[in-house]
Amino acid sequence: MTAPRLVLVGPPGAGKSTVGKLVAKRMALKLRDTDHDIEAQAGKPIAEIFVDDGEPAFRAMEKAAVADALVNHDGVLSVGGGAILDPETRAALRGHTVVFLDVGLAQASRRVGFNRDRPLLLGNPRGQLMKLMEARRAYYVEVATVTVAADGPAGAVADAVIAAVSGRADGSSRAEGEGA
Repeated sequence: MTAPRLVLVGPPGAGKSTVGKLVAKRMALKLRDTDHDIEAQAGKPIAEIFVDDGEPAFRAMEKAAVADALVNHDGVLSVGGGAILDPETRAALRGHTVVFLDVGLAQASRRVGFNRDRPLLLGNPRGQLMKLMEARRAYYVEVATVTVAADGPAGAVADAVIAAVSGRADGSSRAEGEGA
């Protein structure tokens, strides 16, 4: 059995995919993104899964994808923003190094924009994102072994993640992703 070196969690727009790619490259590890796993399994984009099959079907696929990745991937793992909603997934994350990419609403909104591929943000993306972030924050904090501020540039956030998981952080459980 293998285990990820680290797992990235956070809301839409936190930078899980972008930061994950940078962290994986800098640590000479492979990146696995459970959203990509789900799309490959379903043979269609997540937005279409929501429309064709519904959110419960998507969440079941997500739960299975995360469970598989936690035992079959030894690199950097990025999980979808809603994966932490499932109590069994949260339990499965215990014992892993989990990094919560903590992003503010303004930055997350800029990153997400009016992305039509994010079905839970349809209608009023900023308002929906705010509701999602508020509803999920306690779960992100619950599963996290370290929290990294993710409002800064992706490269700086990646550096902060690596420092935090390498034990080179300032001793606090929150690492700042600052710099240009």
